[in-house]
Amino acid sequence: MNREYHRWYSPHLHREIELLVFGHAGEKVLAFPTRDGRFYEYENLGIINAANDKIHAGQIQIFCVENLAQENFYARQLRPVERIKGYLQFEQYILAEVMPFMERKNSNPCTIALGCSLGAFHAANIAFRHPNLFQKLFAFSGRYDLTLAVEHFRDLFDGYYDDDIYFNTPTHFLTNLDCDTHLQYLREMEMVFTIGKEDPFLANNHHLSQILWSKNIAHSLFEWNGRAHRGKDWRKMVNIYLNNSPT
Repeated sequence: MNREYHRWYSPHLHREIELLVFGHAGEKVLAFPTRDGRFYEYENLGIINAANDKIHAGQIQIFCVENLAQENFYARQLRPVERIKGYLQFEQYILAEVMPFMERKNSNPCTIALGCSLGAFHAANIAFRHPNLFQKLFAFSGRYDLTLAVEHFRDLFDGYYDDDIYFNTPTHFLTNLDCDTHLQYLREMEMVFTIGKEDPFLANNHHLSQILWSKNIAHSLFEWNGRAHRGKDWRKMVNIYLNNSPT
């Protein structure tokens, strides 16, 4: 398997940042790790190996990026307004640096957003906000409203709310989305969501699903037994859903 390590100075993040590439051709997969995960998490958890056949066959090429949640959403030392601004800088890094890098390496017209746990939020949010850039979305064990306080999970903005938070909370901004062009891109996207039946954000996933159906946006939502929030679960999800997605 082709494996590449890349590192460069990001003008959007004002720091050196790393990523890994697996594969040589095929549909491009932009893979976001979990809250505490690094760019090598998918490799360490065996998720890359779970997609090994498709990677070897040149059907997908996976680009594993950093999460940086400890520098934005989970940076308690920062004011909430600084947390969301930090996330927007991260999004610009993805849009203006990572995705052009992906395009230079691989001109395949299909780009997939993939994420697990908080990475599912990253994948879904960027795909929902910029649906012209993505053709498929696979979001496993995600939460799609970071303002929700559920169980030991807190509101990541501590009650603060502004337009930036609104437009980066899928269950908020999708509800009022009425742009025909934006909606058409979303309707053309293949979307798969998974969530454990005991996951505290099960209701949030159902809420997102209801909003999508209300906009005539077809998608699949699969419920898994238990919490289904570990590497062994995500390996199975990748094997079932990503590997079986038509190329």
